[in-house]
Amino acid sequence: MFSVPTFTGPVEFTPSFSPRPQISHVVFDFDGTLSWLRHGWPELMYQLFRPLYPTIPGETEATIHNFLLGEILSLNGKPTIFQTNRFAELVHARGAQSPSPEALLHDYQSRLDQIIAERTNLILTGRASKDDFVVFGARKFLDQLHAQGIKLIILSGTIEHRVKEEAALLNLAHYFGQHIYGSRPDSNELSKRIVLDRLLRDEKIEGHHLLSFGDGPVEIFHTRELGGLAVAVASDEDDNGSGKMDPHKRQQLLKAGADVVIPDYRDAATLLKMILQR
Repeated sequence: MFSVPTFTGPVEFTPSFSPRPQISHVVFDFDGTLSWLRHGWPELMYQLFRPLYPTIPGETEATIHNFLLGEILSLNGKPTIFQTNRFAELVHARGAQSPSPEALLHDYQSRLDQIIAERTNLILTGRASKDDFVVFGARKFLDQLHAQGIKLIILSGTIEHRVKEEAALLNLAHYFGQHIYGSRPDSNELSKRIVLDRLLRDEKIEGHHLLSFGDGPVEIFHTRELGGLAVAVASDEDDNGSGKMDPHKRQQLLKAGADVVIPDYRDAATLLKMILQR
């Protein structure tokens, strides 16, 4: 048995949760989990997909929006080509000519890069603070983990050099040292499971020493698969620090097997005490 502390915001536990005092390594996804530079990306992708998606008579816009957003977020954590490939399959299933996944990827990335450049410029010119684009409470939580001697790792589906550049821009890179991993520019695949397996082997630890935080189902599923504890961050894509869980993310993350779901890191220190029992 363990006592449940008082939280200031919503924290959702599933029956699989149990304290893990043996935790020694914490893995974070990057976009939407630590960085808010790409916030709004699911809706941006939806706006790209929607004009190309055939409508069935009687189908409402709300139904289409919820369905496509669910499909987009179900692949959150994988390289973007997985989402554009999936959308091409959905269009084909409705009897229409499939768009080119590669062309969709290029169009989406161009639109997203423009948004990221604008937000980066806000930071560099002092019109926005770095913490405006760090998920609420994350920096303080990283300080607390670092102070306890816990090893921190970033594992992202975004191209690795971009993750490193953006982590440096947000003054987050120093928490992770050499342990920042992302996908390769010349590859459409990143196996987070392979990276996690290598991490366990190199660090000479077992899965139950692992705690992960992520806003995508991929890292949640693999953490549970390895015997680790998975905390889902259902971060708000529209209002950083709202304290509200994104309902679409929450649904996908629970389906992936999350042990805990939080909206941001406002209660992370209290949650960590509960997990570590110290």
